[in-house]
Amino acid sequence: MSRYLISFDRGWMTFPEEDLPDVAKAAHAAVDEAKAAGVFVFGGGIGDDEKTTLVAVDGTVTDGPYPETKEQVGGFVVVDVPTRDDAIAWAAKFAVACRCAQEVREFLPDPSIDEWLAR
Repeated sequence: MSRYLISFDRGWMTFPEEDLPDVAKAAHAAVDEAKAAGVFVFGGGIGDDEKTTLVAVDGTVTDGPYPETKEQVGGFVVVDVPTRDDAIAWAAKFAVACRCAQEVREFLPDPSIDEWLAR
């Protein structure tokens, strides 16, 4: 099986604030469905006010994203599925639940992670 990151940019959620409880309920239902199907690995939302810290290759620490950064991850889920088409099908469920587009990206294979997840 392959693991895929399904994520969305925090700016892609443009529904009215009063719809947030319904969106949250739908998103949790989609995650519960993925758990029941045995494909859910990990996921979570990232709040707009969460502090961002950048650590450079030389160890320099700075607050916040690069000033020119316009896109920031708003939330994600990792699924472990047989094919990219399966990942896209799950992304479609999350897109409907979260009322925003979802990006699908495959993780590079890593036998040590496979071994760890099998425990």
